[in-house]
Amino acid sequence: MILLKLNPLGEVRYRIRLAQRHLRDAEEAFRRSDWRMAVSSSQLCAENAAKAVIAFFKIPSWSHDPSPELTDLVDNIPSEARNLVEELVKIVRSLAPEHGRSTYGEPLRGLTPWDIYSGADAESALVMANKALKNAVAILKSLGVETQ
Repeated sequence: MILLKLNPLGEVRYRIRLAQRHLRDAEEAFRRSDWRMAVSSSQLCAENAAKAVIAFFKIPSWSHDPSPELTDLVDNIPSEARNLVEELVKIVRSLAPEHGRSTYGEPLRGLTPWDIYSGADAESALVMANKALKNAVAILKSLGVETQ
């Protein structure tokens, strides 16, 4: 039998690093006008930012929309950071459908992922991803966790 040793702070920091890297990828994609990749990486940034907060309390699911898990934990968050959690929930919920769309497109409409997105879509997703990561870092700080 193999026993896995859980390290919640290790998982939190891992998820923050994932979010940071996906944000960098989104920014680079935006600079080269790769709207699909900018949206895809922005979605992954927000997803992992949320999962970093969740990991402080429990193992995050494999869902691309962890907003229900985050909502369930809001009462465990210090009151001064709850509005940040609520905003993070909205961002994650908004971007979650883009995981499938940026990967598979819209098959019923015959649209590939590259057909779907505009510069404005990418910019909006990038703004949300930036906010998601900032919120997650601030929430974790309110919990006594330094992410750097």
